[in-house]
Amino acid sequence: MAQLQPGGPDEKEKTTALKDLLSRIDLDELMKKDEPPLEFPDTLEGFEYAFNEKGQLRHIKTGEPFVFNYREDLHRWNQKRYEALGEIITKHVYDLLEKECNLKKVHLPVDATEDEPKSFIFMSEDAMTNTEKLMVLIHGSGVVRAGQWARRLIINEDLDSGTQIPYIKRAMEEGYGVIVLNSNENYIEVEKTKTEAQPSPDSSDEPAEKRERKEKIPKETKKRRDFYEKYRNPQKEKETVQVYIRDNGSPEEHAVYVWDNFISKAAAENVFFVAHSYGGLVFVELMIQRETDIKNKVTVVALTDSVHNVWHQEACKTIREWMRENCCNWVSSSEPLDTSVESMLPDCPRVSAGTERHELTSWKSFHSIFKFFSEALDAKNRVTPTPTRRSNRIKHEEL
Repeated sequence: MAQLQPGGPDEKEKTTALKDLLSRIDLDELMKKDEPPLEFPDTLEGFEYAFNEKGQLRHIKTGEPFVFNYREDLHRWNQKRYEALGEIITKHVYDLLEKECNLKKVHLPVDATEDEPKSFIFMSEDAMTNTEKLMVLIHGSGVVRAGQWARRLIINEDLDSGTQIPYIKRAMEEGYGVIVLNSNENYIEVEKTKTEAQPSPDSSDEPAEKRERKEKIPKETKKRRDFYEKYRNPQKEKETVQVYIRDNGSPEEHAVYVWDNFISKAAAENVFFVAHSYGGLVFVELMIQRETDIKNKVTVVALTDSVHNVWHQEACKTIREWMRENCCNWVSSSEPLDTSVESMLPDCPRVSAGTERHELTSWKSFHSIFKFFSEALDAKNRVTPTPTRRSNRIKHEEL
Protein backbone atom coordinates (compact mmCIF):
# COMPACT_ATOMS: atom_id res chain seq x y z
CA MET A 1 0.00 0.00 0.00
CA ALA A 2 1.41 3.37 -1.00
CA GLN A 3 2.23 5.68 1.90
CA LEU A 4 0.99 9.28 2.02
CA GLN A 5 3.80 11.74 1.38
CA PRO A 6 4.21 14.96 3.39
CA GLY A 7 2.19 17.72 1.81
CA GLY A 8 -0.31 15.19 0.40
CA PRO A 9 -4.11 15.59 0.16
CA ASP A 10 -4.71 14.67 3.83
CA GLU A 11 -2.39 17.37 5.18
CA LYS A 12 -3.83 19.99 2.81
CA GLU A 13 -7.30 19.08 4.03
CA LYS A 14 -6.22 19.53 7.65
CA THR A 15 -4.65 22.91 6.87
CA THR A 16 -7.83 24.09 5.17
CA ALA A 17 -9.96 22.95 8.10
CA LEU A 18 -7.67 24.77 10.56
CA LYS A 19 -7.83 28.00 8.54
CA ASP A 20 -11.60 27.74 8.43
CA LEU A 21 -11.75 27.30 12.21
CA LEU A 22 -9.48 30.28 12.85
CA SER A 23 -11.51 32.47 10.50
CA ARG A 24 -14.57 31.92 12.69
CA ILE A 25 -12.86 33.32 15.80
CA ASP A 26 -13.85 36.96 16.14
CA LEU A 27 -11.28 38.71 18.34
CA ASP A 28 -13.56 41.74 18.64
CA GLU A 29 -16.29 39.55 20.11
CA LEU A 30 -13.81 38.04 22.53
CA MET A 31 -12.77 41.52 23.65
CA LYS A 32 -16.40 42.35 24.45
CA LYS A 33 -16.33 39.71 27.19
CA ASP A 34 -14.75 42.15 29.63
CA GLU A 35 -13.60 40.58 32.87
CA PRO A 36 -15.65 41.79 35.87
CA PRO A 37 -13.79 43.80 38.53
CA LEU A 38 -11.63 41.71 40.86
CA GLU A 39 -13.59 42.97 43.84
CA PHE A 40 -15.15 40.45 46.20
CA PRO A 41 -17.01 40.45 49.55
CA ASP A 42 -14.97 40.26 52.74
CA THR A 43 -17.45 38.17 54.75
CA LEU A 44 -19.13 34.78 54.34
CA GLU A 45 -22.50 36.55 54.40
CA GLY A 46 -21.35 38.77 51.54
CA PHE A 47 -20.62 35.63 49.50
CA GLU A 48 -24.05 34.34 50.59
CA TYR A 49 -22.49 31.25 52.17
CA ALA A 50 -22.56 29.85 55.71
CA PHE A 51 -21.53 26.68 57.55
CA ASN A 52 -24.48 24.47 58.52
CA GLU A 53 -24.82 22.35 61.66
CA LYS A 54 -22.70 19.61 60.02
CA GLY A 55 -19.85 22.03 59.36
CA GLN A 56 -20.54 22.07 55.60
CA LEU A 57 -20.29 25.28 53.55
CA ARG A 58 -23.65 25.88 51.86
CA HIS A 59 -25.30 28.71 49.92
CA ILE A 60 -27.68 30.62 52.20
CA LYS A 61 -30.53 30.71 49.65
CA THR A 62 -30.16 27.50 47.64
CA GLY A 63 -28.46 25.21 50.16
CA GLU A 64 -26.04 24.12 47.40
CA PRO A 65 -22.31 23.49 47.91
CA PHE A 66 -19.74 26.04 46.74
CA VAL A 67 -19.61 26.52 42.96
CA PHE A 68 -16.17 27.33 41.54
CA ASN A 69 -17.28 28.16 37.96
CA TYR A 70 -19.54 31.01 39.02
CA ARG A 71 -18.96 32.74 35.66
CA GLU A 72 -18.43 30.66 32.53
CA ASP A 73 -15.24 31.20 30.47
CA LEU A 74 -13.67 33.40 33.16
CA HIS A 75 -11.27 31.02 34.87
CA ARG A 76 -8.97 33.73 36.26
CA TRP A 77 -11.89 35.64 37.79
CA ASN A 78 -13.30 32.43 39.28
CA GLN A 79 -9.89 31.58 40.74
CA LYS A 80 -9.56 35.03 42.33
CA ARG A 81 -13.07 34.66 43.78
CA TYR A 82 -12.09 31.28 45.25
CA GLU A 83 -8.94 32.78 46.77
CA ALA A 84 -10.92 35.67 48.28
CA LEU A 85 -13.30 33.17 49.89
CA GLY A 86 -10.29 31.21 51.12
CA GLU A 87 -8.97 34.24 53.00
CA ILE A 88 -12.35 34.58 54.74
CA ILE A 89 -12.24 30.87 55.62
CA THR A 90 -8.82 31.38 57.23
CA LYS A 91 -10.19 34.17 59.46
CA HIS A 92 -13.24 32.04 60.26
CA VAL A 93 -11.03 29.16 61.44
CA TYR A 94 -8.96 31.58 63.55
CA ASP A 95 -12.21 32.67 65.24
CA LEU A 96 -13.20 29.06 65.88
CA LEU A 97 -9.82 28.32 67.48
CA GLU A 98 -10.36 31.15 69.95
CA LYS A 99 -14.11 30.92 70.57
CA GLU A 100 -14.89 27.21 70.15
CA CYS A 101 -11.57 25.66 71.21
CA ASN A 102 -10.70 28.33 73.81
CA LEU A 103 -7.16 28.75 72.49
CA LYS A 104 -5.29 32.00 72.93
CA LYS A 105 -3.41 33.83 70.16
CA VAL A 106 0.25 34.51 70.94
CA HIS A 107 2.14 36.98 68.73
CA LEU A 108 5.64 36.37 67.36
CA PRO A 109 8.37 37.40 67.77
CA VAL A 110 7.78 37.57 71.51
CA ASP A 111 9.80 40.81 71.73
CA ALA A 112 8.32 42.40 68.59
CA THR A 113 8.05 46.17 68.48
CA GLU A 114 4.73 47.80 67.72
CA ASP A 115 5.65 48.64 64.12
CA GLU A 116 7.43 45.49 62.92
CA PRO A 117 5.69 42.61 61.04
CA LYS A 118 4.29 39.90 63.33
CA SER A 119 3.05 36.34 63.10
CA PHE A 120 1.18 34.32 65.72
CA ILE A 121 0.43 30.85 67.00
CA PHE A 122 -2.41 29.45 69.10
CA MET A 123 -2.11 27.57 72.38
CA SER A 124 -4.28 26.27 75.17
CA GLU A 125 -4.25 28.00 78.55
CA ASP A 126 -2.28 25.11 80.06
CA ALA A 127 0.17 24.64 77.17
CA MET A 128 3.14 25.87 79.21
CA THR A 129 2.05 24.53 82.62
CA ASN A 130 0.62 21.07 81.88
CA THR A 131 3.20 18.75 83.45
CA GLU A 132 2.01 15.54 81.81
CA LYS A 133 1.59 15.95 78.03
CA LEU A 134 1.58 18.48 75.21
CA MET A 135 0.40 18.08 71.59
CA VAL A 136 1.94 20.18 68.79
CA LEU A 137 0.19 20.46 65.40
CA ILE A 138 2.01 21.39 62.15
CA HIS A 139 0.09 21.87 58.90
CA GLY A 140 1.49 21.50 55.37
CA SER A 141 2.67 24.08 52.83
CA GLY A 142 0.71 26.48 50.62
CA VAL A 143 -2.27 28.65 51.57
CA VAL A 144 -3.22 26.81 54.77
CA ARG A 145 -2.72 28.56 58.08
CA ALA A 146 -2.98 27.66 61.77
CA GLY A 147 -5.88 25.30 62.43
CA GLN A 148 -6.17 23.99 58.85
CA TRP A 149 -5.18 20.76 57.13
CA ALA A 150 -6.65 21.58 53.70
CA ARG A 151 -8.63 24.61 52.47
CA ARG A 152 -10.14 22.51 49.70
CA LEU A 153 -11.71 20.15 52.24
CA ILE A 154 -13.10 23.00 54.33
CA ILE A 155 -14.80 24.56 51.30
CA ASN A 156 -15.92 21.42 49.48
CA GLU A 157 -16.47 18.92 52.31
CA ASP A 158 -16.59 20.04 55.94
CA LEU A 159 -14.76 21.61 58.87
CA ASP A 160 -14.03 18.27 60.57
CA SER A 161 -12.01 16.85 57.67
CA GLY A 162 -10.30 20.10 56.68
CA THR A 163 -9.37 21.65 60.04
CA GLN A 164 -7.37 20.64 63.10
CA ILE A 165 -10.32 21.37 65.39
CA PRO A 166 -11.20 17.67 66.03
CA TYR A 167 -7.58 17.05 67.09
CA ILE A 168 -7.59 20.08 69.38
CA LYS A 169 -10.88 19.23 71.07
CA ARG A 170 -10.03 15.58 71.67
CA ALA A 171 -6.53 16.44 72.89
CA MET A 172 -7.95 18.83 75.46
CA GLU A 173 -10.56 16.26 76.52
CA GLU A 174 -7.76 13.73 77.12
CA GLY A 175 -5.69 16.15 79.18
CA TYR A 176 -3.17 17.42 76.64
CA GLY A 177 -1.93 20.98 76.44
CA VAL A 178 -2.01 22.16 72.80
CA ILE A 179 0.19 24.36 70.61
CA VAL A 180 -0.86 25.08 67.00
CA LEU A 181 1.91 26.29 64.69
CA ASN A 182 1.33 28.81 61.90
CA SER A 183 4.31 27.93 59.74
CA ASN A 184 3.16 29.58 56.48
CA GLU A 185 2.65 33.02 58.02
CA ASN A 186 6.15 34.18 57.14
CA TYR A 187 5.72 37.73 55.78
CA ILE A 188 3.31 40.58 55.26
CA GLU A 189 2.61 42.13 51.86
CA VAL A 190 2.93 45.88 51.47
CA GLU A 191 1.79 47.68 48.34
CA LYS A 192 4.65 49.08 46.30
CA THR A 193 5.01 52.81 45.98
CA LYS A 194 5.20 54.34 42.49
CA THR A 195 8.96 54.69 42.74
CA GLU A 196 9.29 51.02 43.72
CA ALA A 197 6.90 49.82 41.02
CA GLN A 198 8.65 51.86 38.29
CA PRO A 199 12.40 51.84 38.92
CA SER A 200 14.53 54.31 37.01
CA PRO A 201 16.44 52.96 33.99
CA ASP A 202 19.74 53.59 35.74
CA SER A 203 18.77 51.28 38.62
CA SER A 204 17.91 48.40 36.27
CA ASP A 205 20.09 45.32 36.12
CA GLU A 206 19.79 45.30 32.31
CA PRO A 207 22.85 46.24 30.24
CA ALA A 208 22.82 49.78 28.83
CA GLU A 209 22.78 48.48 25.22
CA LYS A 210 19.62 46.45 25.85
CA ARG A 211 17.89 49.47 27.41
CA GLU A 212 18.81 51.60 24.39
CA ARG A 213 17.33 49.01 22.01
CA LYS A 214 14.08 49.03 24.04
CA GLU A 215 13.92 52.82 23.91
CA LYS A 216 14.23 52.75 20.11
CA ILE A 217 11.14 50.54 19.63
CA PRO A 218 8.68 52.35 17.30
CA LYS A 219 5.57 53.86 18.91
CA GLU A 220 3.25 51.68 16.79
CA THR A 221 4.95 48.53 18.09
CA LYS A 222 4.63 49.72 21.69
CA LYS A 223 0.96 50.51 21.09
CA ARG A 224 0.31 46.99 19.80
CA ARG A 225 2.13 45.51 22.78
CA ASP A 226 0.10 47.59 25.23
CA PHE A 227 -3.10 46.52 23.48
CA TYR A 228 -2.10 42.87 23.69
CA GLU A 229 -1.19 43.22 27.38
CA LYS A 230 -4.58 44.78 28.10
CA TYR A 231 -6.30 41.91 26.31
CA ARG A 232 -4.17 39.25 27.99
CA ASN A 233 -4.37 40.76 31.47
CA PRO A 234 -7.09 43.42 31.49
CA GLN A 235 -6.89 44.03 35.26
CA LYS A 236 -3.40 44.44 36.57
CA GLU A 237 -3.29 43.55 40.22
CA LYS A 238 -1.62 45.77 42.76
CA GLU A 239 2.11 45.21 42.98
CA THR A 240 3.28 44.30 46.46
CA VAL A 241 6.56 43.69 48.23
CA GLN A 242 7.04 40.98 50.87
CA VAL A 243 8.34 42.06 54.28
CA TYR A 244 9.51 38.98 56.18
CA ILE A 245 8.80 38.37 59.87
CA ARG A 246 11.88 38.32 62.07
CA ASP A 247 13.01 34.79 63.01
CA ASN A 248 9.90 33.36 61.31
CA GLY A 249 10.68 33.92 57.63
CA SER A 250 10.17 30.28 56.60
CA PRO A 251 8.26 27.24 57.94
CA GLU A 252 11.50 25.70 59.17
CA GLU A 253 12.63 28.89 60.90
CA HIS A 254 9.18 29.30 62.48
CA ALA A 255 9.29 25.78 63.96
CA VAL A 256 12.73 26.34 65.51
CA TYR A 257 11.56 29.66 66.96
CA VAL A 258 8.44 28.14 68.52
CA TRP A 259 10.51 25.25 69.90
CA ASP A 260 13.10 27.53 71.48
CA ASN A 261 10.62 29.99 72.94
CA PHE A 262 7.68 27.77 73.89
CA ILE A 263 7.85 23.98 73.47
CA SER A 264 11.29 23.51 75.06
CA LYS A 265 10.18 25.66 78.00
CA ALA A 266 6.85 23.89 78.51
CA ALA A 267 6.46 21.85 81.69
CA ALA A 268 5.18 18.71 79.92
CA GLU A 269 7.29 15.58 80.30
CA ASN A 270 5.78 14.11 77.13
CA VAL A 271 5.49 16.07 73.89
CA PHE A 272 3.64 14.63 70.88
CA PHE A 273 3.74 16.00 67.32
CA VAL A 274 1.21 15.63 64.50
CA ALA A 275 2.71 16.88 61.21
CA HIS A 276 1.01 16.77 57.81
CA SER A 277 2.72 16.76 54.40
CA TYR A 278 5.43 19.49 54.36
CA GLY A 279 4.99 19.71 58.12
CA GLY A 280 6.83 16.38 58.31
CA LEU A 281 9.82 17.91 56.53
CA VAL A 282 9.64 20.85 58.94
CA PHE A 283 9.77 18.48 61.92
CA VAL A 284 12.80 16.60 60.51
CA GLU A 285 14.58 19.93 59.97
CA LEU A 286 13.75 20.90 63.54
CA MET A 287 15.22 17.64 64.79
CA ILE A 288 18.39 18.16 62.75
CA GLN A 289 18.88 21.51 64.48
CA ARG A 290 17.72 20.47 67.98
CA GLU A 291 18.43 16.72 68.09
CA THR A 292 19.34 16.33 71.76
CA ASP A 293 16.42 18.46 72.98
CA ILE A 294 13.93 16.60 70.79
CA LYS A 295 15.10 13.22 72.05
CA ASN A 296 14.81 14.33 75.67
CA LYS A 297 11.35 15.85 75.39
CA VAL A 298 9.39 14.26 72.50
CA THR A 299 7.72 10.90 73.10
CA VAL A 300 6.47 10.03 69.59
CA VAL A 301 5.61 11.74 66.29
CA ALA A 302 2.63 11.05 64.00
CA LEU A 303 3.21 12.04 60.37
CA THR A 304 0.41 12.12 57.78
CA ASP A 305 1.59 11.64 54.20
CA SER A 306 4.79 13.46 55.07
CA VAL A 307 7.04 14.64 52.22
CA HIS A 308 10.23 14.61 54.32
CA ASN A 309 13.35 12.86 53.06
CA VAL A 310 15.99 12.11 55.69
CA TRP A 311 18.65 11.58 53.01
CA HIS A 312 18.04 14.79 51.05
CA GLN A 313 17.78 16.68 54.34
CA GLU A 314 21.03 15.01 55.45
CA ALA A 315 19.71 13.69 58.74
CA CYS A 316 22.44 11.82 60.59
CA LYS A 317 22.34 8.14 61.53
CA THR A 318 21.25 8.77 65.14
CA ILE A 319 18.25 10.80 63.92
CA ARG A 320 17.23 8.10 61.45
CA GLU A 321 17.46 5.48 64.21
CA TRP A 322 15.34 7.60 66.56
CA MET A 323 12.70 8.13 63.85
CA ARG A 324 12.46 4.39 63.20
CA GLU A 325 11.64 3.87 66.87
CA ASN A 326 9.51 6.94 67.60
CA CYS A 327 7.75 8.03 64.39
CA CYS A 328 4.95 6.59 62.27
CA ASN A 329 3.79 7.92 58.89
CA TRP A 330 0.15 7.42 57.85
CA VAL A 331 0.41 7.54 54.05
CA SER A 332 -2.16 7.72 51.26
CA SER A 333 -2.88 4.16 50.16
CA SER A 334 -5.63 1.91 48.84
CA GLU A 335 -4.90 -0.52 51.68
CA PRO A 336 -7.17 -0.65 54.76
CA LEU A 337 -6.42 1.75 57.62
CA ASP A 338 -3.28 0.93 59.65
CA THR A 339 -2.09 -1.74 57.18
CA SER A 340 1.70 -1.75 56.97
CA VAL A 341 2.97 -0.16 53.74
CA GLU A 342 6.42 -0.99 52.37
CA SER A 343 8.75 1.79 51.29
CA MET A 344 11.99 2.10 49.35
CA LEU A 345 13.20 4.50 52.07
CA PRO A 346 12.82 2.81 55.47
CA ASP A 347 13.19 5.98 57.53
CA CYS A 348 10.23 5.23 59.79
CA PRO A 349 7.28 2.79 59.83
CA ARG A 350 4.59 3.56 57.26
CA VAL A 351 0.97 2.49 57.49
CA SER A 352 -2.08 3.19 55.38
CA ALA A 353 -4.24 6.19 56.26
CA GLY A 354 -7.19 4.37 54.71
CA THR A 355 -7.50 6.83 51.82
CA GLU A 356 -5.74 7.55 48.53
CA ARG A 357 -6.37 11.28 48.87
CA HIS A 358 -3.35 13.13 50.26
CA GLU A 359 -5.35 15.93 51.90
CA LEU A 360 -7.61 13.48 53.77
CA THR A 361 -4.84 11.48 55.47
CA SER A 362 -4.89 13.51 58.73
CA TRP A 363 -8.64 13.13 59.13
CA LYS A 364 -8.84 9.43 58.20
CA SER A 365 -6.03 8.49 60.60
CA PHE A 366 -7.45 10.61 63.46
CA HIS A 367 -8.47 7.77 65.81
CA SER A 368 -5.38 5.69 64.99
CA ILE A 369 -3.06 8.56 65.89
CA PHE A 370 -4.61 9.09 69.32
CA LYS A 371 -4.35 5.35 69.93
CA PHE A 372 -0.68 5.50 68.85
CA PHE A 373 -0.02 8.29 71.37
CA SER A 374 -1.86 6.51 74.17
CA GLU A 375 0.01 3.24 73.61
CA ALA A 376 3.37 5.04 73.46
CA LEU A 377 2.66 6.80 76.75
CA ASP A 378 1.54 3.56 78.41
CA ALA A 379 4.68 1.79 77.20
CA LYS A 380 6.87 4.59 78.52
CA ASN A 381 5.17 4.52 81.91
CA ARG A 382 5.59 0.72 82.17
CA VAL A 383 9.34 0.93 81.69
CA THR A 384 11.03 0.63 85.09
CA PRO A 385 14.29 2.57 85.55
CA THR A 386 17.49 0.51 85.70
CA PRO A 387 18.69 0.25 89.35
CA THR A 388 21.88 2.16 90.09
CA ARG A 389 24.57 1.37 92.70
CA ARG A 390 23.30 4.30 94.80
CA SER A 391 19.70 3.07 94.75
CA ASN A 392 20.87 -0.46 95.71
CA ARG A 393 22.88 0.99 98.58
CA ILE A 394 19.87 2.95 99.84
CA LYS A 395 17.73 -0.19 99.74
CA HIS A 396 20.43 -2.13 101.66
CA GLU A 397 20.65 0.61 104.32
CA GLU A 398 16.86 0.62 104.69
CA LEU A 399 16.94 -3.13 105.31
